[in-house]
Amino acid sequence: MSEHPVSVAARGRLGADPVSDFDAGPPRVSFEFFPPKTAEMESRLWEVIERLEPLAPRFVSVTYGAGGSTRERTHATVRRIRHETTLEPAAHLTCVAATRAEIDAVARDYWAAGIRHIVALRGDAIAGGRSYQPHPGGYAYAADLVAGLKSVADFEVSVAAYPETHPEAQNAERDLDNLRRKVDAGANRAITQYFFDVDLYLRFRDRVAARGIAVPLVPGILPVTNYGQVKKFSASCGATIPAWMEGHFAGLDDDPETRRLVAASIAAEQCRRLHAEGVHEFHFYTLNRADLIVAICHLLGVRAKRPAVAAA
Repeated sequence: MSEHPVSVAARGRLGADPVSDFDAGPPRVSFEFFPPKTAEMESRLWEVIERLEPLAPRFVSVTYGAGGSTRERTHATVRRIRHETTLEPAAHLTCVAATRAEIDAVARDYWAAGIRHIVALRGDAIAGGRSYQPHPGGYAYAADLVAGLKSVADFEVSVAAYPETHPEAQNAERDLDNLRRKVDAGANRAITQYFFDVDLYLRFRDRVAARGIAVPLVPGILPVTNYGQVKKFSASCGATIPAWMEGHFAGLDDDPETRRLVAASIAAEQCRRLHAEGVHEFHFYTLNRADLIVAICHLLGVRAKRPAVAAA
């Protein structure tokens, strides 16, 4: 029995790469690190930074610890990235445990050091506290912080967004109101909490657009290397883990190499599906690891530029 002929158009679709064939080309990426707590961790972090630098991310950010801990290490890491690499650093700043004058002074120091990008967050409760309490002389919430930063200098400011609603928000609509306040105060971009269900992000994107919030909504991507830890953390931050994900990691507790392969595959597929829906920028929560990020970016077409070959 003869086979049905395949049209040229169909052959093109079958042979096309679902990412690199987009007119927009490979997506833009950014990376998030956490500040090292020891000299050994600092050495490992700089190995990660050196490996990721050739991917030319749009920026790299450095977080605070809970309640503003590791603040000074964050400042030191950001300054070192600025002066010792070609990367564009973004410093996290929170409202926690500092007066407006103290935060403004840090912002002015950053500007003087050539740092032009701030990730402005409300922050979490200080150690031992049950819930967040604004500092009596500080910025109360992230929208206030954004406005304050913009009054100090013309920073590029990124803020947080929550596809599944911030766990302390009264409801999803109030959470969107808060995002709108941050954007109205001058935020240039919103980076989402991590999520695993692509449809969650797409529905959230529609709701954000319907509210008239027009800044880029960058998906936060978390490659899962330890399913148990992510499951525990997700319960506290309000991120849903799809039922199918547990099956992918079942039986791999003592097999870290396979876990990494599965993690890279899941994250890359998530990004490819988002890219197919018109998303062209991703923010990766690296957990100070380079291997998964390099692999995922490679699958997305984000690769180090090869040196030009000299003419004969």
